[in-house]
Amino acid sequence: MVGTLHLRSAPAVGESRLIRGTLIAIAVVFLSVFLLAPLAVVFAVALGQGVAAFFSTFSNPDTLSAIWLTLVAAAVAVPANLIFGIAAAWAIGKFQFVGKGILIALIDLPFSVSPVVAGLTYVLLFGAQGLLGPWLVAHNVHIIFAVPGIILATVFVTVPFVARELLPTMAAQGSEEEEAALTLGAGGWQTFLRVTLPNVKWALLYGVILCNARAMGEFGAVAVVSGHVAGLTNTMPLQIEILYNDYQFVPAFAVASLLALLALATLVVKSVIEWRIARRGARV
Repeated sequence: MVGTLHLRSAPAVGESRLIRGTLIAIAVVFLSVFLLAPLAVVFAVALGQGVAAFFSTFSNPDTLSAIWLTLVAAAVAVPANLIFGIAAAWAIGKFQFVGKGILIALIDLPFSVSPVVAGLTYVLLFGAQGLLGPWLVAHNVHIIFAVPGIILATVFVTVPFVARELLPTMAAQGSEEEEAALTLGAGGWQTFLRVTLPNVKWALLYGVILCNARAMGEFGAVAVVSGHVAGLTNTMPLQIEILYNDYQFVPAFAVASLLALLALATLVVKSVIEWRIARRGARV
């Protein structure tokens, strides 16, 4: 009887290994063709004319301006979404109120709306012929085709990331610990800093990393509101497009490689945080 059971289970084990190996092979081939190979091409072309040509790209004032604007947009968008994400997730996860479902839908809106449409919306609102355009022109306020428009578009497309990472964690934890802290005499800020925030710190960092990655790589919405003013409103993705269209392939791929390195660094930090989260969960 034991031998019969063993013979019956053996094919299932073999079949499982075959399926597992096939799935892994498909995943490896897919990632190699559509992810690793293009990434390798980016670095190969960027360094195709030598290291000196690669680094000379970053002495171009327009390229340096694009790098700086990308960092500025991310530096504004990420903290703004950090504050909003914490507030929204805390309200949705800890309290019941009218319009809760509508707030969740609004947070998810940038996921469903094309970035180009979002950029056009800002043009229709803040452009010279837009709803608020005449007032802005009369007061010499420039939003579209200027840095404020770039920041607004970047903020819009990155709204969901922090809030969406925090929502499941805060909802799962409930409000018992906060209520206990308040019962023991802790104030609102003390409860938040010493109870709520430590419980969600890894999810918060994860959301910030994803938000930063999207902020630096955004193209569609930023392309609409930037006006492609060289040295003023071009971010790194826009500068890559301009260089490539001008047949400056080495500079274009050099800037692209820098953007790829920033993405890889983000991926490494993301992996470390995931490992810490898994390790913390295993201890619990």
